[in-house]
Amino acid sequence: MIEHKKEVDEIINKYIGQKGNLIPLLQEVQQKEKYLSKETMRYIAEKTKISIADIYGVATFYTMFRLKPQGEHIIRVCKGTACHVSGANSILDAIKQELNLKGDEDTTSDMLFTIMEVACLGCCSLAPVIMVDDNTFGKLTPDSVRKIIKQIK
Repeated sequence: MIEHKKEVDEIINKYIGQKGNLIPLLQEVQQKEKYLSKETMRYIAEKTKISIADIYGVATFYTMFRLKPQGEHIIRVCKGTACHVSGANSILDAIKQELNLKGDEDTTSDMLFTIMEVACLGCCSLAPVIMVDDNTFGKLTPDSVRKIIKQIK
């Protein structure tokens, strides 16, 4: 079920008939719905006459799109070169351990947190860095990142 159908219709109507606006359309819909469900993508295809294959192709190509629900808080873990060499993998491991995430899980069962690995947060002098929602934290250690997560909980 599309949760915000009226708002999704308004977004679609804003872009309908305009070539090259699939990405901003999907971005706005995702912002409203929090992710792009199969049902929502099929609905967009039906309303815009854009093939579902094209919509799915764009949604799966760009990492900014999510195809499953995300948590209330988004933790972006920088995996850029500066962060990588400064211990980003140990930071990511500590976050997963603190949130009890196994394997390729990226969202906690209580839907409170979602982890996203990103190419760069643009804070190389603070490496390793994470961003929780709109707040940036740098010069992290596994212990300091665990404390941040506990504070947010």
